[in-house]
This record gives sequence, structure tokens and C-alpha cells, in this order.
Amino acid sequence: MARKTRKKKPRTRSRSSQGRRWLWRLLLLGLVVSLLALLVLDAVVYQKFSGKKWSLPSHVYSRALELYQGQSLGREQLQWELGNLGYHRVSAAKKPGEYSVSSNRVELYSRGFEFWDGSEPARLMRVAFQGDSVLGLTDSRGAQLPLARLEPTVIGGIYPAHKEDRELVKLEQLPPSLADGLIAVEDQRFYQHHGLSFRGVARAMVANLKEGRLAQGGSTLTQQLVKNFYLNQQRTLSRKLLEALMAVMLEMHFSKQEILETYINEVYLGQAGDRAVHGFGLASRHYFQRSVEELELQQVALLVGMVKGASYYNPWRQPERALQRRNLVLTLMAEQGVITPDAARRAQQKPLGVLPQQQGRGGRWQYPAFLDLVKRRLREQYDEEDLQTEGLRIFTRFDPQVQRKLEARVASRIDNLEQGYRIETGKLQGAAVVVRVGSGEVVAMAGDRQAGYAGFNRALDARRQIGSTVKPAVYLAALERPSQYTLASLIDDSPLAVKAKDGDVWEPRNFGRESHGPVPLYEALGQSYNQAAARLGLELGVDKVVDALQRLGYEGHLPPLPSLMLGAVSMSPVEVAQLYHTIAANGFYTPLRAIDSVFTSTNTPLQRYPFESEQRFDPRAMHLLHYAMQVVLREGTGKSAYRRLPESLVLAGKTGTTNDQRDSWFAGFSGNYLSVVWLGRDDNGKTPLTGGTGALQLWTDIMASLDNRSMVFNQPDGVSYYWVEPANGLLSREGCAGARYLPFIDGSEPRQQSGCRPDTLEGVIDWFKGKFGW
Repeated sequence: MARKTRKKKPRTRSRSSQGRRWLWRLLLLGLVVSLLALLVLDAVVYQKFSGKKWSLPSHVYSRALELYQGQSLGREQLQWELGNLGYHRVSAAKKPGEYSVSSNRVELYSRGFEFWDGSEPARLMRVAFQGDSVLGLTDSRGAQLPLARLEPTVIGGIYPAHKEDRELVKLEQLPPSLADGLIAVEDQRFYQHHGLSFRGVARAMVANLKEGRLAQGGSTLTQQLVKNFYLNQQRTLSRKLLEALMAVMLEMHFSKQEILETYINEVYLGQAGDRAVHGFGLASRHYFQRSVEELELQQVALLVGMVKGASYYNPWRQPERALQRRNLVLTLMAEQGVITPDAARRAQQKPLGVLPQQQGRGGRWQYPAFLDLVKRRLREQYDEEDLQTEGLRIFTRFDPQVQRKLEARVASRIDNLEQGYRIETGKLQGAAVVVRVGSGEVVAMAGDRQAGYAGFNRALDARRQIGSTVKPAVYLAALERPSQYTLASLIDDSPLAVKAKDGDVWEPRNFGRESHGPVPLYEALGQSYNQAAARLGLELGVDKVVDALQRLGYEGHLPPLPSLMLGAVSMSPVEVAQLYHTIAANGFYTPLRAIDSVFTSTNTPLQRYPFESEQRFDPRAMHLLHYAMQVVLREGTGKSAYRRLPESLVLAGKTGTTNDQRDSWFAGFSGNYLSVVWLGRDDNGKTPLTGGTGALQLWTDIMASLDNRSMVFNQPDGVSYYWVEPANGLLSREGCAGARYLPFIDGSEPRQQSGCRPDTLEGVIDWFKGKFGW
């Protein structure tokens, strides 16, 4: 028995020691795994915080308003521009972002801006006006300024998939009361603790025991940042423990200033549509349309108060609740010595002062049609991920002044047309494009009758038949052949029928179903005779018209059919604008431009979009076409425009109407602006509108609102003017009945002299000189 007992004891000790060894091994393994996990977690905390913290959206800017003596700009226009930029009217401008107004002067303190070609300093300046022009521009000492630029407006952006938007700010940019107030309200021991506040934890535990749930977290600013930056919003014990651990790690690696600055740029402070507003920089513009440097004490307090719950304390939806929270923050700031009690009382007496809710986007996202064009151009050269995350700064030539006029005219004219022509309310739609002549810069665009509508963009995507808007290309193709065609050439405007290969017969007719027989070429275009244009195009050959349209700038497919002569091809308003810009630019093709330059988030230039131009047409032929297109507006289908436009303003353009009046077009230009307008129904239904009764009326509204210069109509070398009798195309004399002064490419002028006798003394003398060789 003893022997058996001795045999069993060693086995027992062996099993016990073996178990202890396994336990130590497990503990050691657990410790190693925990250490590795901590190292990995520490690396994650460090790398994300020290690397690229956010996916920054790209922001799109308008043109910068340039101020100079003699500029066509009225006082009210400048005030609107300043309001759009978020400047605030005061009795006397003393700091950036403020302006004051007197009877004929605006005094403003500009903010300054970093432009591609240099910095524009913040400075006080005075703008004197005389009527609707700038009389003088001086600095604070009264010295003349040759030029000053205001900062451009942010008009939209390209956002990450998670739809976060933010404007990064540095601590030194903030009003002193902001950072100190945030600490006073959210984490009074921020500079004493190392990521955790045991007092806060104890206070939260008591509150949670009373509530019987996790009602408070006792979180420091560092913990709040960890939760927002690394974790989720779940209120679980495991998440809180992980949050505390990561907060300590964060404080081990980074300074309080770095943590505070990151918090200020990360915290969620509201919603702008489907985009989340993060950080005090963007929140300042969202609620007050101010840069964060310009915030006043009561505005700082409102934003600080919203940290506790941006939705709960939303000043638009819950103004009383937001006001109470703001005033409580001001009281806490006074108790903590951040501000004086008197300052707190004065601030508490002021209203919330937020923008009207519909303007609460700080000028952003109001121009979806133009932004759509910008995005499409950018995606041709940049990856979508870079556009959404790299914080690019995209500068354009978009003109907010022109855009607001365009939007107002589109809405009011379409309403008037529906009422005047008894069109079902809401069925008539429209699109318009405004381009600066010569540079090809798109300065304004409407893709819908409703301003700010972000749906279907008709300016880019409504491809509709263009009707008679195509005719200048037909006549240009003819005028390029001066040995065959001149403005005085007689074109047969009589019925015709063209049989296709499939047996179908094409029989174009004039709008009024009336034929006019032989008519001069300039009259055929001016009066938009369909039969004359069809005959002319067929004489030239469809291929010649296709070639002219392609050189004008159309890059799509063109059906080689006779119906092309009357606009049986679908284009968008922007594509029509490209064609007409080449005409307006005297035959020089310039790709329409939406973007001026692209910079990185740190203001490093990435790309400039320089002016490009290629001469594609003989300026002599283009001069003749310009003459005929002026006839459209002076005598032809567009003559109603001069009922509201000055007679002295030289303009050119063309109406367009499609079958059953489904589409109403007008494209025309002055010396500095080209506008293209389309009106119609989205369902392609019939309307009672022609190009002249519909689109022309809106075009006239738009052009009447702009600061137009007369189109350049200089006589080029190789072109001479002669008096001609249009009825027979013979040379005539000034004063002869019906005689017209027409331009001809040298060598193409008529050779035969008519026998007319002038009915003026000057004409009689000139006739005798010619008759007898005097």
C-alpha cells in the first residue's frame, strides 16, 4: 500500500506543476498578445493623427470682382456682391469683412486673398460712384488705387462619399474666446489631465447610476475627439474603455495644441442638405456667412453651445432652445474668466443673428447647372477620388452678378409666356448659357426655369433639334465661295421636293406657307426662309454644311441628310453656344471654358487653363455673315429685340423654331456677351412659341440686363462696300430707290451697273460722274 501511495504522489505533483506551467504560458501569451495589440493600437492612433486626417472636398470659386476707375458697376451692385461674400454693413468699416455706405460711396475693408498670381492684401478702401460706374478708387490715405480685387465666392464643391464638408482653420486664426470658451464649457481641466478626467468619470458614474443607464460619459475633449475621429457613437462599456485607452495614447504623442486644433476642425456642427458641416471654420460660414476670424462673441458662444448637440440646438429649427444654450455658454465663459461679466451680459442681449435658413450655406451649392459643367470638365483630367479627397481649389470665371440676372429673367419670362400663351402651368421649361465673347469663358448658366434646381441640367443634357439656328452655318459655307455667292446673290425661295433613296419625299415649307421667289441671300437669312436655305444647302452639298458645322466647333454626329439644312440635328444649348462663339469671335475657334485654374489645398498651382484660339474661317466671309445676322435683328425674325434694346447697340443673332414649334431657340451676341436660349417642353410636346415669340423674348431680357458693348464690325482687308439693287443684284448708287450698301469680298462685287437715277442731289451728282466719266 505504501509503495502504491509513493507511486501516486509524484504523478499528482507532476500534473499540478504541468498545469501551472500551462497557466503561466497562457498568461504570458495573453500578455504578449495584449502588448502587441496595444502596440498596434498605438500605431493606428499615431499614424492616422500624424498623417492625412481628413478627406477634404474640392471647392469651386467664382471669378474675383475687380475694382477700378471707370468700371461699369453701380453702388447697389457692389453692395449685393459684398453681401454675397458675407461682408457686413456697419456704420464705419474697421476690420476685414465690413463695409459702410453713403450716398455715392462705399467704404469697405477687404479680407485679402491668395490668388494664383500673388497675394491681395486685406485693406481699407473707398469706392466712389457716378451713376452706374466707378468714379474713383482710393486707399485709407486717399491715394489712388489702379486696381483692387475682392476674394472670390465659394460656389460649390465636390465631396467625399461620406458627404463631409469642412474648412480647415489654425488655432491662430480663431478669436481668443473660441478655444478658451470651448475648454470652459466642455473640458475645464483640459490642460491638466492626460486624456482622462477622473473627476468627470466619477461625476458621470453617479449620473449613470441614478439613470440606470449610460446617460453621461464624462468625456474629455481628447476622448470626444477619439470617439469622433476613430470610433463610433455607440454607448457601450467596451467602447468607452477603448476610447479612454486611445485618449491616453493620443496625449502621449501629441501636444494639447495639436489635439485642440484637430478637435476644432473635426467636431460636427450641423447639416447642409445631405452634407455634414464639420469644424468651426465651415460652421461660421454656414450659420453667419463669416470667416471664423470675424465671429463676434455671441456667435462664438452659439457655435460652442452647439457642440453638445448640433441638431438639438439647431438655431433655425429650435431658436429658443439655441438661445438658452448660447446664454448659458456665455455665463460659463464669464464664470471661468474667459470673458468679463459685462461682456457676457451685452452678448446675451443680442439676437442669434443667424442667416435666413435658405441662405445658410454661405453662398455654397446655389448654382448646380454651372457646377455640373465644372465637374464634367474636371473629370476629364482628374480621378474622382482626388477630386473628392484632396481639397483642390478650383477657380472659374463664373460671374455671380450675371448669374443672378439670368436666373431672375428666366423665371419671370417663362411665367409670363405660360400666362400669355395659355400654356399649362409648369410645363414650359428653359435653359440658357452666357459666354464672354473672345475668351470663350462661360460666365453664367441656367439648366432649369427654377433657380438653384439641381436635377436635370437642360443646358448640358437637353439635346433638342436646333431648327433654323443652324442656318448661319449654311450661309457661311456659301459665303466662303465668293466666286459663287455674295450677300446680293439671289436665292430661289420657291417650293421644292427631294426624293430620298427609300422613296420618301422631303418637302420643306416656309413658316408662313408663303413663297417669295428669288430673294437676296442676306434677306433669305434675315427672314429665315426655309425653302431658300434648303435650296442653297443642296446647291452647296450637304458635305459642305457638315464641314462648316464641324469647323464651328460641333464634335457630335451630323446626319448627311438634306434636312440638316433646316436644323434636323439635336444639340444642347452649350453645344449651340460653342458654334455661335466661333461666329462671334470672327471665325476664331476657342473651346468654351468653365475653369481658369486648379490649385492644391496648400495653394500650390496644379494646372492653368490658358486661352486657346485657332482661326478656322476667313474673316472676310465672317464679316459678310455678321452683316446678314445683323439683318435678322434689325429687319428680320429678331427685330422685336430692339423694342427694348438701344438702337445704337450693334447685335447679331438667329432665331430657331422646330417642327410643330416644339423648340424655341435664339442665339445672339454683342461685342462682349453671347447668349443662347432654349425653350420647350420636357415631353417634346407642341408649344405655341416660335423662336421670335419665345426664346428671343427671354434673350432680350437677359441682354438688356447686361453691360453690353456693340459687336466689333470692322471692315477687314479684302472687303469693300458697294451700293447694290437687291432685286437684281446690279451695282447702284446712293439715293437710288431700294439701293443697299453691301459688303463684298474684293473681286466678287457685281460688274453690271443698273440704270437707276438717284433721288437725292448727292446721288444725282454721283450718277452724272459715273455716267459721263467725270
